[in-house]
Amino acid sequence: MGWWGWAAIAAAAWVALKAVEVLWWRPRRVEDHFARQGIRGPRYRFMVGCVREMVALMVAASAKPMPPPYRNHNVLPRVLAFYNHWKKIYGSTFLIWFGPTARLAVGEPELIREVLMARADRFDRYESHPMVRQLEGEGLVSLRGDKWAHRRRVLTPAFHLDNLRLLLPCVGRTVVDMADKWRAMADADVSGEVEIDVSDWFQVVTEDAITLTAFGRSYEDGKVIFKLQAQLMAFASEAFRKVFIPGYRFLPTKKNTTSWKLDKEIRKNLVRLIGRRQEAGDDEKLDGCAKDLLGLMINAAVSRSRTRGASPITVNDIVEECKTFFFAGKQTTSNLLTWAIVLLAMHPEWQDRARHEVLDVCGGDAGVVPSRDHLAKLKTLGMIMNETLRLYPPAVATVRRAKADVEIGGGRIRIPRDTELLIPIMAVHHDARLWGADVALFNPTRFAGGVARAARHPAAFIPFGLGARMCIGQNLAVLEAKLVVAVILQRFEFRLSPSYVHAPTVLMLLHPQYGAPIVFRPRTGRSSQPSDQPVQS
Repeated sequence: MGWWGWAAIAAAAWVALKAVEVLWWRPRRVEDHFARQGIRGPRYRFMVGCVREMVALMVAASAKPMPPPYRNHNVLPRVLAFYNHWKKIYGSTFLIWFGPTARLAVGEPELIREVLMARADRFDRYESHPMVRQLEGEGLVSLRGDKWAHRRRVLTPAFHLDNLRLLLPCVGRTVVDMADKWRAMADADVSGEVEIDVSDWFQVVTEDAITLTAFGRSYEDGKVIFKLQAQLMAFASEAFRKVFIPGYRFLPTKKNTTSWKLDKEIRKNLVRLIGRRQEAGDDEKLDGCAKDLLGLMINAAVSRSRTRGASPITVNDIVEECKTFFFAGKQTTSNLLTWAIVLLAMHPEWQDRARHEVLDVCGGDAGVVPSRDHLAKLKTLGMIMNETLRLYPPAVATVRRAKADVEIGGGRIRIPRDTELLIPIMAVHHDARLWGADVALFNPTRFAGGVARAARHPAAFIPFGLGARMCIGQNLAVLEAKLVVAVILQRFEFRLSPSYVHAPTVLMLLHPQYGAPIVFRPRTGRSSQPSDQPVQS
């Protein structure tokens, strides 16, 4: 046998040994490492980990919708079936396997606070699925280190409350236009009512707010760009639902070719728009106008280009940031709105209570569109939004990756480098030890004393994350949601459609599996004074 043959044998042996190391010996060492600390979980299986069991648990849980009446919101066994199942066996901290990748589930608020705040410098956001990255873009959500810190500083002014105040009147006009269309549809029906799948309609409203925040005075150009972005995301979302085949997204299939053309058109339009804004050169001189993301990034790009050694914000960076904001902002806020209206339809006593507050603060049909000052006074509506985010958080979990060996819990848990940490947001929100015996009930009064006092630990409520990487758009999401719900309460009474099926499910974010059909009836007068008795859930 010649030296080529021996070289081939040696190379094959090296590859085989490396595969055995990655797929068997390393997982067994990690498993033993955590077992010595008293942390266990389902056994690692060669190559597949425990994915097979996870999928089986999730499929079985999602096979049947939740039974009416919808007064109990114990949705955790349906939404995070694998975590709910294994927590009962191994406790709130246990080890699971995504193939050969170790993932430590951490459900204790104090440990979560440490990972996301006190020791955040030792953890990174993990590398997400390629299809997810195509959907959410390579913007702020996925950036790391100094690049993330700089981008966060650049974009933060767009989300200051004083800046958002300038956007609210424009968003309000979009909401009122939606409500007027609903009323016209109800008036045209002999029943005087209209059935609306709010999960579809709220996509349009939130898209408008996002376009204003991202593009400001370039709103019309932004609408064109985001319309193309919505088409691109539809292709990526459809591909994500299917079995992932490595390299498939690079093949020149009909849908891939269409996606590439859409992406090219988006970039061309953005480059043209950026050029016009740069030529205008007045993004910092528009007194009384809201700062928009595009203007902030253009100004930052110019200032960085004048700084020697600085890494500039490129056109590609701006494109990816727009993709990120469009996906994250649109989906998060529309989901919050959907679940808030569903919950108020399920709990008419709270709908009446919230409506009375809105009518007192903002006025009825003839009243002005709620302003930021109005929204700040809607305490009951604020509690309802928080309880909605507790029971149905848009992101049901988040993942971090250890950048180096690290200890948490006062040295109680030693985590090897590259271990992923699963933080089950919904499980923490549904933990009776933190929220009390009524944890599965819709009870907004638990937030009457504020978020910090609502649970037995301040890190038990984390719908937007925690620490430096907390969602930058949370102020926009909550303000917009309160505005939309306030306008709807002013103008309509509503209930669940007979065709509604309660089936929360996850496809990246939490959404109703079969839509959210709600029956709306235009209001003809003020609601009656609610009783002084506590509202029961």
